[in-house]
Amino acid sequence: MSADNKSVVLGLWAALSKRDWEGVKGFVSDDCIYIDMPVGPGLAARGPDDIVKRLKVGLESLADYINHDGLLISDGADVMYEHSETWTWATGETATLAFVTVHKVVDGEITLWKDYWDFGGLANTAPSDWMDTLAAADTSWIYDATGQV
Repeated sequence: MSADNKSVVLGLWAALSKRDWEGVKGFVSDDCIYIDMPVGPGLAARGPDDIVKRLKVGLESLADYINHDGLLISDGADVMYEHSETWTWATGETATLAFVTVHKVVDGEITLWKDYWDFGGLANTAPSDWMDTLAAADTSWIYDATGQV
């Protein structure tokens, strides 16, 4: 089971690396919760459509996005992935971010996805209008997962 769970996680990240939004949806369960841990469970997303809306807020407008593989460890349903991402904006700024992502995989689907990373490191590298862009983004995806994770 652990090898299969690892394959599910790597499949998700391969789809995300290509920004294949429909492909990403195929790896998460209908009730999957996605949380960027630096902003907390109050700003989570739930379900394939809202998770993709959330991911697009940060990634869709980038000129380039690369996920760099790293350590992948599984313990039954729990899969931890240490990796990094390089974000490149159209204005030329580039940030390489260290991530630890924790997934729960049940019956071949990701049911929980928690990203741990340095928000300040990204904010200090991003274009000067990046925070304004985030503030103006679609927030229809917001799901309050407080107390669920």
